Amino acid sequence: MKTKDMGFSTKLIHAGFDGDPSGCVNVPIYQSSTFAFRDTDHGAALFSGEEEGFIYTRLGNPTIQTLEKNVAELENGFNGIATGSGLGAISTVFMALLSQGKHLVSTASVYGPSRGMVEKHLCRFGVEGTFIDTSNLDQVESAIRDETELIYVETPANPSMSVTDIRAISEIAHSKNCLMVVDNTFASPYLQKPLDLGADVVVHSMTKFINGHADIVGGMIVAKDEVVYRRIRPLMTDFGCNMDPHQAFLVLRGLKTLAIRIDRAQQSAMQIARWLEAHPKVEWVRYLGLPSHPQYDLIQQQMSGFGSMISFELKGGIEAGRNLMNSVKVATLAVSLGGVESLIEHPSSMTHAGMKRDDRLAAGISDGLVRYSVGIENVEDLLNDLDQAFTNV
Repeated sequence: MKTKDMGFSTKLIHAGFDGDPSGCVNVPIYQSSTFAFRDTDHGAALFSGEEEGFIYTRLGNPTIQTLEKNVAELENGFNGIATGSGLGAISTVFMALLSQGKHLVSTASVYGPSRGMVEKHLCRFGVEGTFIDTSNLDQVESAIRDETELIYVETPANPSMSVTDIRAISEIAHSKNCLMVVDNTFASPYLQKPLDLGADVVVHSMTKFINGHADIVGGMIVAKDEVVYRRIRPLMTDFGCNMDPHQAFLVLRGLKTLAIRIDRAQQSAMQIARWLEAHPKVEWVRYLGLPSHPQYDLIQQQMSGFGSMISFELKGGIEAGRNLMNSVKVATLAVSLGGVESLIEHPSSMTHAGMKRDDRLAAGISDGLVRYSVGIENVEDLLNDLDQAFTNV
């Protein structure tokens, strides 16, 4: 079945799977480390690249390949590269596209470990990073140096919910001979397609919305063209960052319901965000669907929906936020996001605790910021849960 011109939900279910000789409706779990050759000539042809096929699961596997093709088609890219975690995808991209003495520009309010990869590890190999507000085009242009190789943007950003103009930044990047990479985890390909807007590479933590069930960790890289893909794939296989076939099977299963899960969750998130914005104990709310969001006009142009992530702060600051998080009963106090269950967490002491406080504040991550990932529970129960928790604030 050729799914390229079909609807998004049809692609979710069918893209990348050409059927199986056994007649399985779903791609089987090819739980094998190695694959037999027909003869020595066949083995040599596979290793030389003269023939396509499978050799060893670190290099490629039918179950994993189906997932790679599926997500690549969802993102309108050349091909995908599945990794064992979202951070595995990010570190693979950094290692493949940056070299000694080079520089990258990145969103300040980026996933904490993504920034830590540059500031704690790549710096030891002569790579420097500048972290700025990438929603400000002037700051982006000013941050680019002669040695800049990569502009790495997370939009919407975690957890500030700031939004970057992908098309504009891509044009700036290409005018300076830089590659543009977008972490699309918060939006997923259902709500945003960075490659269509000019980006060269998209990365995902598939642990989040793509899988959606909080039962695996995984990452995905999608390159827009074959040249960039061929730069990244060997780094993944050489560093052993591959996904496991059983992981891939579970992600494929979760992926099939991506659209209906996000539709349900973002419908509830809008109601909750409006409720929070009107609450007398709330200082501010950042939700992509609220007109009060600083980039509301851009969001409507760049995205096809508002998602289910909310950041907010209470008037009582960090102590009020802690009381709230310790009082919820339906939402779960836990890190991660994008699952069927609602999760609430405190970035400054949890996901972004590794950042220096001044850097956090400069990135818009205040001490009292609360991040809420809205799940697919009944919205009335989520609102009642927040309401009872606010009595302890």
